Amino acid sequence: MIRPIPVAKTNDTLSLDRGTDHVHHHLGHAGGYSHLTGALLFTLSFALVEAMAGYWSGSLALLSDAGHMLTDSTALGLAALAAWLATRPPSPRHTYGLVRLEILAALFNALLMFGLVAFIAIEAVDRFAQPRQVQGGTVTVVAIIGLLVNLGVAWQLSHGEKTLNTRAALLHVMGDMLGSIAALAAGLVITFTGWMPIDPLLSLLVSGLILVSAWRLLGEALNVLLEAVPGHVDIEAVAQDLAALDGVAEVRDLHIWTLSSGKVALSAHMDIHDLADWPRIMTESRQLLSSRHNIGHVTLQPELADNGSGRVVHILHPAQP
Repeated sequence: MIRPIPVAKTNDTLSLDRGTDHVHHHLGHAGGYSHLTGALLFTLSFALVEAMAGYWSGSLALLSDAGHMLTDSTALGLAALAAWLATRPPSPRHTYGLVRLEILAALFNALLMFGLVAFIAIEAVDRFAQPRQVQGGTVTVVAIIGLLVNLGVAWQLSHGEKTLNTRAALLHVMGDMLGSIAALAAGLVITFTGWMPIDPLLSLLVSGLILVSAWRLLGEALNVLLEAVPGHVDIEAVAQDLAALDGVAEVRDLHIWTLSSGKVALSAHMDIHDLADWPRIMTESRQLLSSRHNIGHVTLQPELADNGSGRVVHILHPAQP
């Protein structure tokens, strides 16, 4: 049974100031805003061209890819807006700033991809039932140009900051690349063999790959919003390492969660034998958590221990991702 957390005086609750300052510095430039904006301009421009080419040629593969790129344009616009807003400093109301907007944008992007997959699947089934004439030459040329555009956008995003938000945007672009490859294959097959079912068949294949990736992205975003323990962090190991520090009697009420992509926070109560040792324990805790567990935003509350030596009690266990 978890004991109630005691109410401590303000000057009895100590946080790791240097660790906190370190994280706030990084939260202040969350992002990849410029990379996302450039990717948005390229993607939107070609999506309009591809949509017109797909309509004129009658290719579902091109229309699907164009629809995906138009969805990407919306997603990239939201991602860029979220990245810009995430750079705003913390305020009395939003004490962590607006870094979680990146996670919300990633979540929305995943949901958009689910909608796109449903549209492609419905249209492909209709194409199987009622095959339509497709101009393979036009499809091939436009698909080659689209593949080159997507390669350029993917390269730009991959050189930006690796946040869940930019990963979501990159995931959209990778889906576009698969769409361009499928459209290219469909165009070549139709040009040389005249076999029309290849167009909806490859569209379904690409939509299946997008669905798997979108599901994974959705799970990651939800885990962050539900404040689950990050997948790379072993909460038991963290607790044991803190309890093993010299002068620590107990570690209680340990919580570990993700603030935003790559930014992990921790809070805990530590019962220590002598409050005079707290500055040393605080420094050792900060160094241990940063170097061994990659946790940068740390808040610890010291309390004078009644008894015990290096015990770990009352750890809450959030669901693992």
